[in-house]
Amino acid sequence: MRRSNFRRRVWVPAVERVGLAGLRFHDLRHTAGTQAAVAGATTKELMVRLGHSSPRAALIYQHATTERDAQLAAQLDLLAASSRPKASAEEDDQVAHLG
Repeated sequence: MRRSNFRRRVWVPAVERVGLAGLRFHDLRHTAGTQAAVAGATTKELMVRLGHSSPRAALIYQHATTERDAQLAAQLDLLAASSRPKASAEEDDQVAHLG
């Protein structure tokens, strides 16, 4: 099957049918790189999975996500909370009174 036939006969009708008109087949490669990174893949692992010989090429296919940003923020909150000294009961009462 030729690329032009696949695109016209298969890809475009399929993405339109599921409401993703404009999605390019190559976009799946970006999705795969991003999802592998979210799952914890290292840059070297991404390079192998995507067939790249340089970190720069692999990073092109890795995008930041709002979900991952929220996960990182939650982890940072946990780290900050675990490194704070324990508040006294009096300090807890003062904070509760202010809130």
